[in-house]
Amino acid sequence: MTILIILLAIALQIFLSAKKVSPFLSLLIVAIGTGLSLGMPATQLLLSIEKGVGSTLGGLALIICLGAFLGKILEVTGAAEQIVTTLIRVFGLRNIQWAVMLTGFLIGIPLYYNAGFVILVPLVITLTRKTGLPLLYVVIPMAAALSTTHCFLPPHPGPVVLVKAFKADMGKVLLYGIALAVPAVIVAGPLFGKLLKGLTTPEQDRALTSASHVETTLPSIAASLLFALLPVALITVAVIVGYLLPADHALSTVIQFIGDPVIALLITVLLAIYQLGLRAGRTVTAMMKMLTDSITGIAMILLIITAGGVFKQVLIDSGTGDYIAGFSQQWQMPPLLFAWVITAFLRVMIGSATVAGITAAGVVAPLLATTGTSPELMVLAVGAGSVFGSHINDSGFWMFKEFFQLSLPQTLRSWTVMETIISVMGLAGVLLLDAVL
Repeated sequence: MTILIILLAIALQIFLSAKKVSPFLSLLIVAIGTGLSLGMPATQLLLSIEKGVGSTLGGLALIICLGAFLGKILEVTGAAEQIVTTLIRVFGLRNIQWAVMLTGFLIGIPLYYNAGFVILVPLVITLTRKTGLPLLYVVIPMAAALSTTHCFLPPHPGPVVLVKAFKADMGKVLLYGIALAVPAVIVAGPLFGKLLKGLTTPEQDRALTSASHVETTLPSIAASLLFALLPVALITVAVIVGYLLPADHALSTVIQFIGDPVIALLITVLLAIYQLGLRAGRTVTAMMKMLTDSITGIAMILLIITAGGVFKQVLIDSGTGDYIAGFSQQWQMPPLLFAWVITAFLRVMIGSATVAGITAAGVVAPLLATTGTSPELMVLAVGAGSVFGSHINDSGFWMFKEFFQLSLPQTLRSWTVMETIISVMGLAGVLLLDAVL
């Protein structure tokens, strides 16, 4: 009955979206209806709604807002234009997908998905406008690179938690993860992106990529890259120092603080305001107007993501994860395949990749002692399953849909399929490594 209720909830969300109901309202309606149908008391349901709002906004709001502001500065000052022009010149129009994929991969290794996404959005939009290429042809390689690093590679939260849960070797997980990530991102990125050339209409692409006012005198490429990559650099340094110095070391404490995604973005925004704004002759009023414009543009996106977080929290608090985990323990299959399947089920039902991975870890961890399975490969099998079939209960789904102004069917055919390709490619890589190691 639990699975049937969830399937009906998903069907209702698709129906309401098809009827042009705002995703913010429809997700709240579906979340409340699902909670009541699953037998949650009204008081508990209200607490789940409140918790879902807090947990979602707590992890995303400042990152998305600061990232949007930085993106607006890069766009209006011409820094994004300068970076894109350089990419086209160095890689050539024919290889532009690979340039975007490489950029997303390098930024995605140290940077959390949400922070990397909001930093790269203005770049890929500018690139689409500059080249005249179809939107998803350019966007998918970036999204695939960020998603692949998110599920396979430390220091992202999911892999790090799984490394600790399975007592795996962090270095081996990183090495094996890169071996899995490279083919997965190539297939799910440039190769799959070529199949999506006609998914968006030219009118959609033009509406999204219509140029804002950009200065005719562009910043230098050095300054443009500095402010685009500074958050990545600060977070990367913090990760490295975290491995080299004890956590209570004074220098480590300072660098870890500066390398927090929110603080790193804030520092970059303040420096960009001064260097690209005030020193270039813009007033404080003009820069603050950019801030207002950037936040206005993402207000509805934040609300939709928050409503998606409420839906996810209702599913978690209603015991859906425990139900699926208990049901799956009755299956008989190889440990790595079992780990992937149970995580994929949890991901589809719950929505959060990290929560699905953590929940699955508690179910499959005992298999390590009884089967002799490699803990490093178990980390990667669970990581691969955690990105399977992303859909309407995943905040990443709504970020992708709303930032690029796609319809629900377009998002399912692009984002959901891309995530599934990464997941299946990851499973295949894990099974191959298990056979040869």
